Amino acid sequence: MTYIPHSPKERDEMLATIGVEKLEDLFQAIPAAHRYPALNLPAALTEMEAATELREIAESNETTNELLSFLGAGVYNHYIPAAIDHILQRGEFYTAYTPYQPEISQGTLQAIFEYQSMMAQLTGMDVANASHYDGATAVAEAVNMALAQFRGKRKRIVMSQGVHPQYRATTDTYTQFSGLEIVSTESSLGTPDALMELIDENTALVIVQYPDFFGRLYDYTKLAEAAHAVKALFCVVANPIALGLLKPPGEMGADMVVGEGQPLGIPLSYGGPYLGYFTTRSKYVRKMAGRLVGESVDSRGQRAFVLTLTPREQHIKRERATSNICSNQGLLVLAAGIYMSLLGKTGMRHVAELCYHKAHYAAEQIAQLPGFELCNAEPFFHEFTVSCPEPVADINAHLLEHGILGGYDLGQDYPDMENRMLIAVTEKITKDEIDTFVAILGEVNHGH
Repeated sequence: MTYIPHSPKERDEMLATIGVEKLEDLFQAIPAAHRYPALNLPAALTEMEAATELREIAESNETTNELLSFLGAGVYNHYIPAAIDHILQRGEFYTAYTPYQPEISQGTLQAIFEYQSMMAQLTGMDVANASHYDGATAVAEAVNMALAQFRGKRKRIVMSQGVHPQYRATTDTYTQFSGLEIVSTESSLGTPDALMELIDENTALVIVQYPDFFGRLYDYTKLAEAAHAVKALFCVVANPIALGLLKPPGEMGADMVVGEGQPLGIPLSYGGPYLGYFTTRSKYVRKMAGRLVGESVDSRGQRAFVLTLTPREQHIKRERATSNICSNQGLLVLAAGIYMSLLGKTGMRHVAELCYHKAHYAAEQIAQLPGFELCNAEPFFHEFTVSCPEPVADINAHLLEHGILGGYDLGQDYPDMENRMLIAVTEKITKDEIDTFVAILGEVNHGH
């Protein structure tokens, strides 16, 4: 039964216990004009009428199913194979909240184990966990892990301004009372060489993004070496799709590779829920937040999966805990695992190559438009920055009139980047759609 109301006799007994005569007396504190039945509500609808009205309201929303999207900035409109949703909705795969009892959670545990194995291989690291809510919390937990590694003795974090602004804001929230010093270059477009100058003996962690928020690509090997020279840790915030094509951060000397897992088969969904991934070296595993699933054998010698590490207060002593992360993000981990399994190494590389080549074609075409100029002197993956002849908000309003979601207005987060647009191109965008986008951008300087 979904709902069993109280009987009149039970209601009378409760009212008598608290000393009032009738139910209406409980609402005397509410002004009479705002009490039922004198509420300003529309007439009641039947279920069929209500469903029709709600559907009409929902259809007024415009999504990437109706609009052509060149908006990225950390969340990307990739193609999601139909098999992902089909498998997710099967009863045997629909994962539980958390695998408290391993003997009855083998499916959940194996799904996490397979996901961890693929993420570690993709990033070039030794181990991966499954727990973080999104890329922002994964970055903040990387800072926490570095502080735990140095037991709070080092208080300096060098973080590139090329790290997503929301990730930096979340890290500030996590660490606001810790006495931490987070430093960066004066210029928003600071280079790895400029970051090297900020590293000192008090530095616990150096954090960069790959590709960075502006789409630029760097080889961070020398920066990692500079961090390790003072025994600091080095963290790379990486786009997992880009890692299907580019050099993995593990080969650059990264101690942690973290980021947003949304591109791995997870829909846009109005901003969430998403998946923060976190990978690291084996020697730091006991400082890592979140759950770590391992493979073992049972008493009969059969393959079995167990929670190897669960570093939250609920499972171990509070003083030994490294995080209060609660959820294992099981369903989203499963979606990402299915995505990587379906595509495999070849498929992941193919998607990355499509993104790369289509973005470069778009950049070449836009660069030929009067008033528009590419800001990326460095190599880029599938996102690039363009200097525009008019305010980005005005250009995006014009694009929206033609059914196009324009790029991200960088001036919202970087005062020195007024009239600069961050444009993302994924494998879903066709050449004809790029040409249409460029043609409408070309109207900007012609009195639209």
